[in-house]
Amino acid sequence: MAILITGGAGYIGSHTCVELLNAGYEIVVLDNLSNSKNNSLDRIREITAKDLKFYQSDLLNKEELRTIFTKNNIEAVIHFAGLKAVGESVSIPLHYYHNNITGSLILCEVMEEFGVYNMVFSSSATVYGIQDQVPLSEKLPLQATNPYGRTKLMIEEILRDIYISNNNWSIALLRYFNPVGAHPSGLIGEDPNGIPNNLIPYINQVAVGKLTDLKVFGDDYATHDGTGVRDYIHVVDLAAGHLKALEKVMKVKGVDAYNLGTGNGYSVLEMIKAFEDVSGRDIHYKIVERRPGDIAISYADVTKAEKELQWKAERGLKEMCEDSWRWQVNNPNGFNSDINDKKKLISL
Repeated sequence: MAILITGGAGYIGSHTCVELLNAGYEIVVLDNLSNSKNNSLDRIREITAKDLKFYQSDLLNKEELRTIFTKNNIEAVIHFAGLKAVGESVSIPLHYYHNNITGSLILCEVMEEFGVYNMVFSSSATVYGIQDQVPLSEKLPLQATNPYGRTKLMIEEILRDIYISNNNWSIALLRYFNPVGAHPSGLIGEDPNGIPNNLIPYINQVAVGKLTDLKVFGDDYATHDGTGVRDYIHVVDLAAGHLKALEKVMKVKGVDAYNLGTGNGYSVLEMIKAFEDVSGRDIHYKIVERRPGDIAISYADVTKAEKELQWKAERGLKEMCEDSWRWQVNNPNGFNSDINDKKKLISL
């Protein structure tokens, strides 16, 4: 029996593959490589000394998806595949709605056709939108404010409706906060196409001179230093959360949502300072205007995940920055970097 991981060559997907293989699962990866690299799969094999099956395919291709289910004895799906840039989703919303929602619908149709009812879905804290309280709990009303977040919210609602129609389904909706870091081996990490959308990869590229400075969007928020506060979680902790969610859906029917975060918030300036301390580099930044829709403070209430999944984030801010920096230095060109000479790998 195997676990199908859609989008498994991506940032969070690749780290989850490592956790699953190390836990003894057989995995099948589906990825269209639109925002990921095939090399990441070789790195996964190197870290774990285990093999995996890979299909370069797209969820929008129903016949290819059916072939994957026909050729493999799939018992559960961890569903990462989807477009994920908030700003881009505002520019091309139809593309996001079509890709993320239609792809998920096709996946669910094929799963039901083959009698596979266990799913862990990669959702997002963006489903909470703008709230007037923190920490953010799963009980809050949902109100996504951009097309990317709305695709996640719509898919959550679709999955709830599917369960109502067929109680054989067992689904965990995992709402991520801000994933950062990389595998401590330095072999896999975040490798964005073009200019990074997320804070730590951007800081990384400023630190190594690929970008000149970091834009800090606003310094007049009602926070201790005026910059936005977010809940940053190490990607290895996040991957471990998927393993715990998978264990739950394999045992208990139903559908439920869980926050995956640390329950702590750090400001942008705190993140810059922590990264400077680890890297020994000055991170040049400039304050620019706030982005529309950004909020002052966002961090997770993680009580439910701790209680029902027996999961808790273990890695702190220093480890997040160390592992991010190790990945960047060892892989200046991302997965296109040569890692054959292991003497190049730094340790911090």
